[in-house]
Amino acid sequence: MSTSAKLPARRGLRPAHFVFLAWALLLAAMPFLADNYFVRLATFVAMYSALALSWNFIGGYTGYPSFATAAFVGLGSYTGAVLQNAGAPMVVAWVCATLFTGLVAALIGAAILRMKGHYFAVGSITLIEVLHQVASLWSSVTGGGEGLNVPILAGGPDFAGRVFLYAMLVTMLLVWAVTLWVDRSKLGFGLRCISQNEDAADMVGIQVNRYKTAAFTLSALFCGTVGAIYASWVSYISPSDAFSVLLTLKVPAMAMLGGLGTVYGPIVGAAAFVLMEETIWAHFLDYNQAILGVVIVLLILFLPGGFLKIDYRRLWRRPLPVRPAASVTAGGEKGDKAEKAAAPLATFAREGRS
Repeated sequence: MSTSAKLPARRGLRPAHFVFLAWALLLAAMPFLADNYFVRLATFVAMYSALALSWNFIGGYTGYPSFATAAFVGLGSYTGAVLQNAGAPMVVAWVCATLFTGLVAALIGAAILRMKGHYFAVGSITLIEVLHQVASLWSSVTGGGEGLNVPILAGGPDFAGRVFLYAMLVTMLLVWAVTLWVDRSKLGFGLRCISQNEDAADMVGIQVNRYKTAAFTLSALFCGTVGAIYASWVSYISPSDAFSVLLTLKVPAMAMLGGLGTVYGPIVGAAAFVLMEETIWAHFLDYNQAILGVVIVLLILFLPGGFLKIDYRRLWRRPLPVRPAASVTAGGEKGDKAEKAAAPLATFAREGRS
């Protein structure tokens, strides 16, 4: 294992934390600042941020290419919808969907995580098709191919928009808090070791199977929450919408855009992805998916580490003029001033990585 996997340090609040909390407050204030379109956009940003942060546990920290996001979102949406139709209160249905999705993920993860690499990737994406078929064939519970209606929240569209925005925001904040804990805990250290060299991690005493199962369960837990909230938001779900392969491809792309294995990379990537998607959709209605795919591929190729792993100090540092040998000291002093001027940007980049 590389020495880059260091023991987690105890750290207090950092500037990046306050930037994120300010961003969350801006999203929360959207109903008072803009119309329903921007409220809907803020809801999607919070939703995808929660999904990208969830995927980051298994895909970023552990390095396992999971494509099961849509499977757990669909499972959570159907669980919440069935419970609501059975008479359960909406929030209770969301909590039960979260717990049930986490339990299923823990049971499946104990078996599927014995595979590695592309075998695990194929196995994880197979879960989507398996649950899709279950939802399509179990018509007495799920409504089959016709889908399932969910009770509409009373109070009108404006009230419902605020409720689901804040529900997604609370979910995003919960996943963020868990990510902070994982990043600073022995679990996060063990997951990084597994990502670098799983065999070596096993040899030094890390309980590899238990750590991987914990990461896989965390990656699914809040996906179930998001799925249940989304089902209540749209008031209708169907197998093709709930178990969308496109969703399971979007979420890893968001995490990669921001920076894998970081606290804020998935959040930055999700916000950038949603804004790019909306902009391209508005200007290129017929070819928006193709153009968005090309843009994402180019960004991943030229920014393999994501937005938060760019050396911003190097980008902003001005080249120093060449000085003769006699004035090396003066040049060194100016170099020190340039480094001090770039220090705030470097601090922001370092905070974002954590």
